Amino acid sequence: MRKEGTLPSGPHIDVRSPVDASTAGCELRDVLNRVGDKWSVLVMALLAEGPLRYSELHRAIDGISQRMLTLTLRSLERDGLVDRTVTPSSPPRVEYALTSVGATLSLEVSSLMRWADGHRQYVAASRLRYDATHK
Repeated sequence: MRKEGTLPSGPHIDVRSPVDASTAGCELRDVLNRVGDKWSVLVMALLAEGPLRYSELHRAIDGISQRMLTLTLRSLERDGLVDRTVTPSSPPRVEYALTSVGATLSLEVSSLMRWADGHRQYVAASRLRYDATHK
């Protein structure tokens, strides 16, 4: 029987990519890809409010699959932006929280979210105008 917030057992999903010793495998483009993808931004924004369990994150992010949330959390953990804490209990309690570096990024993510929220109607209207003239 599965525990809440876990995926059915299956093949292990490896989020690691080869590491180049000359750049420690972390080029600027790689960092921007991680912090700029839509799921990472949403997870970071939610964790800015405090630690959350997997199931709480999953409920709060409309449209994210369990697999994508798991991959996103693993990648953010690997990049040192999110900590995963397992509290021994029955069932075990797993919480995710921003690291101190993740919290500094969260400030920037919050600015981006505010901008997006304040300009979404403008962007939607611009798309309609563009689509109407470029059929």
